[in-house]
Amino acid sequence: MRSVADRKLFLRVTKHYLPHVARLCLVSTFLEDGIRMWLQWSEQSEYIDSTWSCGLFIANLFVLINLLGQLGCCVLILSRNFVQHACGALFGIIALQMVAYSILWDLKFLMRNLALGGGLLLLLAECRGEARSVFAGVPSLGHQSSPKHLLQLGGRVLLVLMFMTLLHFDLSLLTFLQNVVGTALMVLVAVGFKTKLAALTLVAWLLCINFTINAFWSVPSYKPMHDFLKYDFFQTTSVIGGLLLVVALGPGGVSMDEKKKEW
Repeated sequence: MRSVADRKLFLRVTKHYLPHVARLCLVSTFLEDGIRMWLQWSEQSEYIDSTWSCGLFIANLFVLINLLGQLGCCVLILSRNFVQHACGALFGIIALQMVAYSILWDLKFLMRNLALGGGLLLLLAECRGEARSVFAGVPSLGHQSSPKHLLQLGGRVLLVLMFMTLLHFDLSLLTFLQNVVGTALMVLVAVGFKTKLAALTLVAWLLCINFTINAFWSVPSYKPMHDFLKYDFFQTTSVIGGLLLVVALGPGGVSMDEKKKEW
């Protein structure tokens, strides 16, 4: 009983600033990638040109779109202006990068980009909640299959794809236990059962992984592993932001937690 009370106290204390932290974490990978486009402009344009033989003009245009698109959308999301349009533009950038960098053929990176999309769906769901709050006195149908609830369902399902890339298959007992616990938590978040507790547990797990396995600051910047770990670190941070949005918003109407209220 004490753990339940502590969790409710945590949610009550953090409810005002948790969405802000979640949004900052969620857009962190786009901020980092936009800055990287600026710092590595020539390398990125040369890579696109050599891969697609599209010419330097198209390659530079690709880098410019990624730079301005990502940084501009992050500013809009963090300032709460035109959030739906910003999320749509970020969806487009994710799709563009999946094609340009051949992520479609790499299952691990594909699943992680889909998880990012899940975070953006949750951000759209949050916007719909804020839009309704303007008309607080107007009766609502509260239908479980409303667009907001469907966005929350899609966001939850896509977010858990991140954890499927963290599963390892070997015969050690510790790895087996990690896989079992991780899979159980993923299923709980996806179906929306004990959602906030499962999401918080996954946040704690990802934080531990991020600051131990993805410690890019411990690798010299001239080594390729530095950029790889940095990319992994900020993508994981964005998924943490999505999970914090799950904690802040709840599972939505299409979930077992919501169904339990009818029993």
